[in-house]
Amino acid sequence: MTEHRTPEPGPDLATEAVACEDQPAPEGLDSSRIGLIVPSSNTTMETELPELFRRQSEATGHRYTFHSARSAMKQVNREELLVMVDKAADCATAVSDADVDVIAYACLVAVMAQGPGAHEKSEQVIADAARANGHPADVVSSAGALVRTLRMIGADRVAMVTPYMAPLTRMVGEYIEAEGIEVLDAVALEVPDNLTVGRLDPARLPEIARGLRREGAQAVVLSACVQMPSLPAVQQVEDELGLPVVTAATATAFEVLTALGHRPAITGAGRLMS
Repeated sequence: MTEHRTPEPGPDLATEAVACEDQPAPEGLDSSRIGLIVPSSNTTMETELPELFRRQSEATGHRYTFHSARSAMKQVNREELLVMVDKAADCATAVSDADVDVIAYACLVAVMAQGPGAHEKSEQVIADAARANGHPADVVSSAGALVRTLRMIGADRVAMVTPYMAPLTRMVGEYIEAEGIEVLDAVALEVPDNLTVGRLDPARLPEIARGLRREGAQAVVLSACVQMPSLPAVQQVEDELGLPVVTAATATAFEVLTALGHRPAITGAGRLMS
């Protein structure tokens, strides 16, 4: 994997599972419940996923509601990531109380920190916990969704942007490469605090993406993190670079829709979602 690079600085650049519901539970067959397991300091996944599914609803008339369980994590380091992993089953039990149709485990780096292929084990642990609680559900992890989606679109070589520190960026690249996808270039923004990651300005991403070494790349991973805001920049970067643009959020949304048996009909979020 190509060594990570840090861009020039720019502007604006304990754990108890608690289930909470963002909207009332839906009624009838024209609605779906989506469960989210997120770090306690995550502020982006519960913004970008509902926005993607709002656009899906506008196009299809189907209703989606989101129901979350949170696990404590403030700093993006191996110690806190492993604690979050240990609480995945508890979170799955909590969120499955809402009788959700799909559970999305939305902490990509927590899964990848466990080593190559860990998304399969994590998804199974969550599925088993929901089933044992009497509410079986399909399970998608952001880590698994990203690598599976890249393979699905035929992207064997990618360039990516992460908010992580250098060691975690290398680890993410190695995880992706273990899945048979070469990482040609990786830019690390090196932001350790998860709340600060959520405040990064997505308007900077087009400039950062232009600086990626993309020769031979078949896709750009604009945000290899569910907390780094990227949705407002996806379509612009895809249009400018002429390459498919995937993020942890759009890959997760794509797989959630697939698990529900729904065809993506989302505008302004790249060709993957349309």
